[in-house]
Amino acid sequence: QVQLVESGGGLVQAGGSLRLSCAASGGPFSRYAMGWFRQAPGKERALVAAISWRGSNINYSDSVKGRFTISRDNVKNTVYLQMNSLKPEDTAVYYCAADTNDAVWRFNVAATRTSEYDYWGQGTQVTVSS
Repeated sequence: QVQLVESGGGLVQAGGSLRLSCAASGGPFSRYAMGWFRQAPGKERALVAAISWRGSNINYSDSVKGRFTISRDNVKNTVYLQMNSLKPEDTAVYYCAADTNDAVWRFNVAATRTSEYDYWGQGTQVTVSS
């Protein structure tokens, strides 16, 4: 059973930065694609960024391109989300997720849909004040 634990959320002023971390355990992390998603009140959970197991295939939502950076350390079993130039509209609960499908490993995929992810963390709150 894969377990994912997020950390690094908090309250920050607009224009500031935060770095989220997600520590994985219980499975071969290096074979999984990983994603960061977020959900604001009254809205659906949506992709922020996804990264393939090799780290060479990365997808970002248009709203965070140029401001956020996803990365991973397959030795530490951790995926990161560096968030810069934060805006009030970035306020949400941020979730880490793992896509453990065999195709992910074979084809170096970084999936973008929530339905493709098998395991989820408990979420961490990010609040950006104006």
